[in-house]
Amino acid sequence: MAGNTFGQAFRVTTFGESHGRAIGLVLDGCPAGLEIDEDFIQNELMRRRPGQSKIVTQRKEEDRMEILSGVFEGKATGTPIAMVIFNADARSRDYTHIADKFRPSHADFTYHVKYGVRDYRGGGRSSARETAARVAAGAIAKLFLRHHGIDIRAYVSQVGHLALDKLYSEINLGLVESNPVRCPDPSMAEKMEALIKEVRKAGDTIGGVVSCVVTGCPAGLGDPAFDKLHANLGRAMLGINACKGFEYGSGFEGVKMRGSEHNDRFYNDEGQIRTDTNYSGGIQGGISNGMDIYFRLAFKPVATIVPPQESVNEAGDAVVIEGKGRHDPCVVPRAVPIVEAMAALVLADHLLIQRMVKL
Repeated sequence: MAGNTFGQAFRVTTFGESHGRAIGLVLDGCPAGLEIDEDFIQNELMRRRPGQSKIVTQRKEEDRMEILSGVFEGKATGTPIAMVIFNADARSRDYTHIADKFRPSHADFTYHVKYGVRDYRGGGRSSARETAARVAAGAIAKLFLRHHGIDIRAYVSQVGHLALDKLYSEINLGLVESNPVRCPDPSMAEKMEALIKEVRKAGDTIGGVVSCVVTGCPAGLGDPAFDKLHANLGRAMLGINACKGFEYGSGFEGVKMRGSEHNDRFYNDEGQIRTDTNYSGGIQGGISNGMDIYFRLAFKPVATIVPPQESVNEAGDAVVIEGKGRHDPCVVPRAVPIVEAMAALVLADHLLIQRMVKL
């Protein structure tokens, strides 16, 4: 199966399925000498893991990561870093009823058409369980970016109709991890949590929005014409399960403005060129300009629901499917660390390509 490798200079390949023996990754291009903080990597995995609260899937996985190669005495050796996470709580029996059936809005039909065979247990390779490997790789990317003063913070800004109508600069992002929704506004977080619980009780699901801001990114990252920084960020984000939309800077709201309003004017701030506004979202011409990079992602409602749904089987016969197994009523709380990880992988890749950095 192609499409399992991401990046050029900082290159990660993931492997494994939701109900297979394990999931894991091979990361190539990590600079030798980088200190690999295993506790930090594990903490990032804990932010994504299932079973962490009452508003996410109750699959019980500790997601304990094991480094197999590429690290010696706590530092990257410059050779491929291999990591593995063994699955511990797979319940394949929950999926036998859809062995030959196509669940609405899942990857069942498309995988069957493309490959002629599919692992129906929890969605197999199409399952969001695979993103644990991305988070582990992204954690190493974050460790690398720390050396260059680059920080990435994501948070839940909307669940269903409940939207946090504030700019990231008006929010205390230190509160993101203070509640299970990962919304930095305590009052809104309570409302979001109540809505998710209400939807879950009804056997349904709901979508939401994750916002992300990158601070400390230097000017000059990104390449014309097909490796523009925002294009690679968009590719990374749209590759996350359930992501249906990506916008950066002013995004779709920018169409309501005139050029005279939207242009970010430059000024000299004690020798540093900055802009007085940031509708560009920190990227111009596909290259970072040194301002904050910010973007938003739309996530659809999870496709697995409890109420019966009409569908067809592999023979094309009409069938009725009822949702079983364990799933998230809303993906955005657990998507936050995944968004940060993918952003880190993109920025680490561009930083290495641009400067061929060595520690």
